[in-house]
Amino acid sequence: MTVSVVLYTSDLRVHDHPPLRAALEGAEEVVPVFVRDPAVDRAGFAAPNRLAFLADCLADLDRGLAERGGRLVVREGDTVSEVLDLVRRTEADEVHMAAGVTAFAAAREARLRKALENDGRRLYVHDGVVTVVPPGDVLPQGSDHFAVFTPYHRRWAAEPIRTPLAAPRAVRVPAGVRSAPLPRRAAVADVSPALAVGGESEGRARLGAWLAAHADAYEERHDDLAGDVTSRLSPYLHFGAVSATEAVHRANRRGGAGAAAFVRQLCWRDFHHQVLAARPSAAGADYRPRHDRWRRGADAEADLAAWREGRTGYPVVDAAMRQLAHEGWMHNRGRLLTASFLTKTLRIDWREGARHFLGLLVDGDVANNQLNWQWAAGTGTDTRPNRVLNPVRQARRYDPDGAYVRRWVPELAGLDGPAVHEPWRLVGLDRASLDYPEPLVDLAEALERFRADRGGA
Repeated sequence: MTVSVVLYTSDLRVHDHPPLRAALEGAEEVVPVFVRDPAVDRAGFAAPNRLAFLADCLADLDRGLAERGGRLVVREGDTVSEVLDLVRRTEADEVHMAAGVTAFAAAREARLRKALENDGRRLYVHDGVVTVVPPGDVLPQGSDHFAVFTPYHRRWAAEPIRTPLAAPRAVRVPAGVRSAPLPRRAAVADVSPALAVGGESEGRARLGAWLAAHADAYEERHDDLAGDVTSRLSPYLHFGAVSATEAVHRANRRGGAGAAAFVRQLCWRDFHHQVLAARPSAAGADYRPRHDRWRRGADAEADLAAWREGRTGYPVVDAAMRQLAHEGWMHNRGRLLTASFLTKTLRIDWREGARHFLGLLVDGDVANNQLNWQWAAGTGTDTRPNRVLNPVRQARRYDPDGAYVRRWVPELAGLDGPAVHEPWRLVGLDRASLDYPEPLVDLAEALERFRADRGGA
């Protein structure tokens, strides 16, 4: 009886899964496997929120396979060694997996391919599983990637994308395949109190509910901090519990300006993946060096700590940072303004902020996190690298009555309307009664320092 192995990585679903479909078409039995590799832990990406969400995803994937007669095999150890052991024990001829874009994923794929070929077996790597359009499928003339989003989006939108695949009706797994226990969310410590529930079932339900209830308002209200009409699908996309390709198809079927704006955000995700695939060093090095003079020393460390804790004295920044700590997620507008504040107002290295975000964000991945941070810092793909987001103006525009700030900064809950955005303007006892810090910096002075740093920009 022929056997194939499906190696799950960032594609934890049964719907629209090309590697699983190919394996089922090429063999009578398949072994769906996920390997808990300690190399991921050593690289610093095994944050508690993601480990808890991963446990949910794996449990749900196992249920989805069980409904079709199969199960998920979990192994612990080096991915290449564990997969090689598995194919030998089951006499599998082929391994199928989704393509990744990080340097880690590329190295893992190369090692696995070599090990399997040396053993007389084959590795099939499938594009278009994690992203909608595979990195490298659309290219500008004379370059290996698009460095500017708008022309990329134009080409991306014109690219035909594959039809989503239905979940298989049956999955037959060889008997007697050893598996480690599924990880349990309850066993993970230091998880954010309001972390979302993970898994394909939850993700698909959220996609359907959001399209029905909020898609039409998305174009006009996606930056509304208090309204929060964003899809909150980023964690499910990060773990592949929801197919980005299926999300595009479903949004396009619904139609309208809101759905188109949502699809544009999915294009941003693909854009960052194709940048990182071409420039893996951008995970830690400036994509476009600006020779910034980042602040160092005790004062900078104190400001960084205040930023992490949501105690900068700028309410909208603090609200967003507290949402991150509580939910393991942050509104996209909050991500932009907190990143701009750290890098361009406090003049602290974007890598410090990216590291903190990766420690908490359930959707934190290398492509989107690092390149969004570089965009905010002006070292990435932003065509206006010297733009600075003023937190007060941002708050007035995207939280005009202060509801978002009052939700996350209870010290200021007694302040009415937009006054909550500038508590330092209060006088006398009103100001003294607040258990809230003074602003870390003067915005006008900080802007002048930034412009001087960037050569008078």
